[in-house]
Amino acid sequence: MRHSLFLLPILLAGCGSNPSKPAAPPSHAEPIVHETELLKLTLSPQAQQRLGIGLARVGGGSATAQRQVAGEIVVPPTSANGVPVNSTTNLQQIGSQQAAADAELARARAQARLARIALDRAEGLVREEAGSVRARDEAAAALVAAQAALGAARQQRQLLGPTVASLGSQSILWVRASVFSGDIGNVRRDGAATIRPLGNGAAPRRARPVQAPPSANTLAGTVDLYFAVDNRDRAFRVGQRVSVDLPLAGRTEGLSVPSAAILRDIYGGEWVYQKTAANTFVRQRVEVASEANGRALLARGLTQRAEIVTTGAAELFGTEFGAAH
Repeated sequence: MRHSLFLLPILLAGCGSNPSKPAAPPSHAEPIVHETELLKLTLSPQAQQRLGIGLARVGGGSATAQRQVAGEIVVPPTSANGVPVNSTTNLQQIGSQQAAADAELARARAQARLARIALDRAEGLVREEAGSVRARDEAAAALVAAQAALGAARQQRQLLGPTVASLGSQSILWVRASVFSGDIGNVRRDGAATIRPLGNGAAPRRARPVQAPPSANTLAGTVDLYFAVDNRDRAFRVGQRVSVDLPLAGRTEGLSVPSAAILRDIYGGEWVYQKTAANTFVRQRVEVASEANGRALLARGLTQRAEIVTTGAAELFGTEFGAAH
């Protein structure tokens, strides 16, 4: 028993005399004290090369002031005096009204054609001295009345817009943007708006301003503005909700970064990865004021000449949260 106790320290010393040194990990995460659950990422040069990390300096910039509002895709009217068709329109009712208007238009055309024939016949009889001037004048008046009825029927049909069957195949659609009454005076009506689909990551699209009948929502205190957008590729559907960036008077000054550096989480938060030291990166919250031509103008969140990650930002996001990108 005494010999066993003597050998135990020797065995323990022998086990730790030549330990194998573990390899340094390519990256590790270290908690920091500000912002909830943010991590400081330290990557080896080899890991940065594998992720393709690219850096850029934060610089100054300016952009046209914009205001983001909610929008809805609607169908434009077929005439200048028509009313757009939106998702709240009762399609069964409007289809019935269109059928009745088509029938009335056909009847008015037939009446106008018969009135023209009657006038030509009356004028021929007057030339042959076989008819009365009074009958010719009555035929001329009947033609004017028939043409007026035809014009009214045509206008009523145009007010009802395109046929229900063709609503989804329009090459040009309108966007109805709801703007608060207090902001309507700052919107530039001669400038194009930027349409951004929600959720699917599609590229933004430019839309030109158009004139439309006045409409507003008194309960919400908003006024409607309309913009025409090209839909030949069928990218939008009637009733689809979109985000509309409206141009405002004046320009906004701020810090400019590449749009590729901006990351957005599931809650809509906007972030960038800033290089704070050699091989060290920290996720920083930012607020984007506007984006155009591959550049994002920041309202807050960084300082001039800060170094941020552009290429490989999504890979750093995956490294931080342990998800593959």
